[in-house]
Amino acid sequence: MPSHRKLGMPTDQRMAVIKNQVSQLLLHGKIETTLATAREVRRYTEKMITVAVRSFEDIVKVEKTVLVPAKKAKNKNDKVAEERIVNNDGPKKLAARRKLMAGLCDLPDPMLEAENKAAYKIRTKDVKHPLIEKLFNELAPKYRDREIELKQGGGYTRIIKLGMRRGDAAEIAMIELV
Repeated sequence: MPSHRKLGMPTDQRMAVIKNQVSQLLLHGKIETTLATAREVRRYTEKMITVAVRSFEDIVKVEKTVLVPAKKAKNKNDKVAEERIVNNDGPKKLAARRKLMAGLCDLPDPMLEAENKAAYKIRTKDVKHPLIEKLFNELAPKYRDREIELKQGGGYTRIIKLGMRRGDAAEIAMIELV
Protein backbone atom coordinates (compact mmCIF):
# COMPACT_ATOMS: atom_id res chain seq x y z
CA MET A 1 0.00 0.00 0.00
CA PRO A 2 1.59 3.34 -1.02
CA SER A 3 2.12 6.01 1.63
CA HIS A 4 0.52 8.62 -0.63
CA ARG A 5 -2.66 9.08 -2.64
CA LYS A 6 -2.33 8.74 -6.40
CA LEU A 7 -5.18 11.20 -7.12
CA GLY A 8 -5.82 9.58 -10.50
CA MET A 9 -2.73 11.15 -12.10
CA PRO A 10 0.72 10.09 -13.23
CA THR A 11 3.48 10.89 -10.74
CA ASP A 12 4.88 13.94 -12.53
CA GLN A 13 1.46 15.57 -12.88
CA ARG A 14 0.50 14.72 -9.31
CA MET A 15 3.71 16.22 -7.91
CA ALA A 16 3.28 19.36 -10.06
CA VAL A 17 -0.28 19.86 -8.77
CA ILE A 18 0.80 19.35 -5.16
CA LYS A 19 3.81 21.70 -5.49
CA ASN A 20 1.59 24.37 -7.05
CA GLN A 21 -1.10 24.05 -4.39
CA VAL A 22 1.41 24.06 -1.52
CA SER A 23 3.01 27.20 -2.96
CA GLN A 24 -0.39 28.89 -3.31
CA LEU A 25 -1.33 27.85 0.24
CA LEU A 26 1.87 29.30 1.70
CA LEU A 27 1.49 32.52 -0.28
CA HIS A 28 -2.23 33.18 0.26
CA GLY A 29 -2.94 31.36 3.54
CA LYS A 30 -5.81 29.18 2.30
CA ILE A 31 -7.00 27.33 -0.80
CA GLU A 32 -10.05 25.31 -1.82
CA THR A 33 -9.57 21.86 -3.38
CA THR A 34 -10.82 18.28 -3.15
CA LEU A 35 -10.51 16.50 0.18
CA ALA A 36 -8.00 13.90 -1.09
CA THR A 37 -5.77 16.59 -2.60
CA ALA A 38 -6.07 18.69 0.57
CA ARG A 39 -4.78 15.79 2.65
CA GLU A 40 -1.77 15.37 0.36
CA VAL A 41 -1.13 19.13 0.35
CA ARG A 42 -1.24 19.08 4.16
CA ARG A 43 1.49 16.40 4.32
CA TYR A 44 3.77 18.31 1.98
CA THR A 45 3.09 21.72 3.58
CA GLU A 46 3.85 20.46 7.09
CA LYS A 47 7.22 19.17 5.90
CA MET A 48 8.12 22.45 4.14
CA ILE A 49 7.20 24.58 7.16
CA THR A 50 9.13 22.27 9.50
CA VAL A 51 12.26 22.66 7.36
CA ALA A 52 11.93 26.46 7.59
CA VAL A 53 11.19 26.46 11.35
CA ARG A 54 14.24 24.35 12.16
CA SER A 55 16.69 26.54 10.23
CA PHE A 56 15.46 30.14 9.97
CA GLU A 57 17.70 31.40 12.79
CA ASP A 58 20.98 30.18 11.23
CA ILE A 59 22.53 33.53 10.20
CA VAL A 60 26.23 34.40 9.82
CA LYS A 61 27.38 38.03 10.04
CA VAL A 62 30.08 38.77 7.45
CA GLU A 63 32.07 41.94 6.89
CA LYS A 64 32.27 42.77 3.19
CA THR A 65 33.95 45.48 1.16
CA VAL A 66 31.42 47.09 -1.17
CA LEU A 67 32.03 49.68 -3.88
CA VAL A 68 29.60 52.59 -3.48
CA PRO A 69 29.35 55.86 -5.46
CA ALA A 70 31.52 58.63 -4.02
CA LYS A 71 29.54 61.52 -2.48
CA LYS A 72 31.77 64.42 -3.57
CA ALA A 73 33.11 62.95 -6.78
CA LYS A 74 33.76 65.00 -9.90
CA ASN A 75 33.10 62.00 -12.13
CA LYS A 76 29.86 60.10 -11.44
CA ASN A 77 31.66 56.79 -12.13
CA ASP A 78 34.03 57.27 -9.15
CA LYS A 79 33.47 54.65 -6.48
CA VAL A 80 34.74 54.30 -2.93
CA ALA A 81 35.30 51.07 -1.03
CA GLU A 82 33.14 50.83 2.07
CA GLU A 83 33.08 48.16 4.78
CA ARG A 84 29.61 46.78 5.58
CA ILE A 85 28.36 44.04 7.84
CA VAL A 86 26.02 41.73 5.94
CA ASN A 87 23.83 38.87 7.21
CA ASN A 88 24.40 35.72 5.17
CA ASP A 89 22.65 32.38 5.46
CA GLY A 90 24.47 29.83 7.59
CA PRO A 91 25.07 26.35 6.18
CA LYS A 92 21.91 24.90 7.74
CA LYS A 93 19.68 27.72 6.45
CA LEU A 94 21.30 27.64 3.01
CA ALA A 95 20.61 23.90 2.69
CA ALA A 96 17.03 24.47 3.84
CA ARG A 97 16.59 27.37 1.37
CA ARG A 98 17.76 25.16 -1.50
CA LYS A 99 15.48 22.31 -0.42
CA LEU A 100 12.49 24.68 -0.26
CA MET A 101 13.32 26.21 -3.64
CA ALA A 102 13.42 22.71 -5.16
CA GLY A 103 10.14 21.70 -3.54
CA LEU A 104 8.07 24.85 -4.15
CA CYS A 105 7.09 26.92 -7.17
CA ASP A 106 8.64 30.36 -7.48
CA LEU A 107 5.55 32.58 -7.35
CA PRO A 108 5.63 36.38 -7.64
CA ASP A 109 4.49 38.47 -4.70
CA PRO A 110 0.87 39.56 -5.30
CA MET A 111 0.04 43.25 -5.70
CA LEU A 112 -1.71 44.87 -2.75
CA GLU A 113 -5.18 46.33 -3.31
CA ALA A 114 -4.23 50.02 -3.05
CA GLU A 115 -0.90 49.62 -4.83
CA ASN A 116 -0.01 50.86 -8.30
CA LYS A 117 2.51 49.23 -10.63
CA ALA A 118 5.38 51.63 -9.77
CA ALA A 119 4.96 51.08 -6.01
CA TYR A 120 4.81 47.31 -6.58
CA LYS A 121 8.09 47.37 -8.53
CA ILE A 122 9.82 49.40 -5.79
CA ARG A 123 8.51 47.07 -3.04
CA THR A 124 9.59 43.89 -4.83
CA LYS A 125 12.84 45.16 -6.37
CA ASP A 126 15.25 43.44 -3.94
CA VAL A 127 13.25 40.26 -3.30
CA LYS A 128 14.31 37.44 -5.63
CA HIS A 129 12.17 34.63 -4.20
CA PRO A 130 9.19 36.16 -2.33
CA LEU A 131 7.62 32.86 -1.25
CA ILE A 132 10.87 31.60 0.32
CA GLU A 133 11.41 34.96 2.03
CA LYS A 134 7.86 34.89 3.40
CA LEU A 135 8.43 31.38 4.69
CA PHE A 136 11.66 32.32 6.51
CA ASN A 137 10.73 35.84 7.66
CA GLU A 138 7.01 35.54 8.55
CA LEU A 139 5.81 31.96 8.86
CA ALA A 140 8.82 30.25 10.49
CA PRO A 141 9.11 32.71 13.45
CA LYS A 142 5.33 32.57 13.96
CA TYR A 143 5.28 28.78 14.05
CA ARG A 144 8.44 28.58 16.20
CA ASP A 145 6.68 30.72 18.84
CA ARG A 146 3.59 28.51 18.53
CA GLU A 147 5.75 25.40 18.91
CA ILE A 148 7.34 26.77 22.10
CA GLU A 149 3.97 27.90 23.51
CA LEU A 150 2.09 24.63 22.83
CA LYS A 151 5.16 22.38 23.32
CA GLN A 152 4.42 20.52 20.07
CA GLY A 153 5.68 20.62 16.51
CA GLY A 154 3.47 20.38 13.45
CA GLY A 155 -0.22 21.11 13.20
CA TYR A 156 0.37 24.11 10.95
CA THR A 157 -2.68 23.50 8.74
CA ARG A 158 -6.40 22.93 9.16
CA ILE A 159 -8.77 21.18 6.74
CA ILE A 160 -12.45 22.20 6.72
CA LYS A 161 -14.92 20.12 4.70
CA LEU A 162 -17.22 22.24 2.52
CA GLY A 163 -19.54 19.63 1.01
CA MET A 164 -19.92 18.03 -2.38
CA ARG A 165 -18.96 19.63 -5.70
CA ARG A 166 -21.74 20.00 -8.20
CA GLY A 167 -21.10 17.97 -11.33
CA ASP A 168 -18.94 15.10 -10.13
CA ALA A 169 -19.89 14.99 -6.43
CA ALA A 170 -16.27 15.19 -5.30
CA GLU A 171 -15.92 16.22 -1.66
CA ILE A 172 -14.54 19.79 -1.46
CA ALA A 173 -12.42 21.07 1.40
CA MET A 174 -10.66 24.28 2.34
CA ILE A 175 -7.15 23.96 3.69
CA GLU A 176 -5.69 26.91 5.59
CA LEU A 177 -2.69 27.81 7.68
CA VAL A 178 -3.44 27.96 11.40
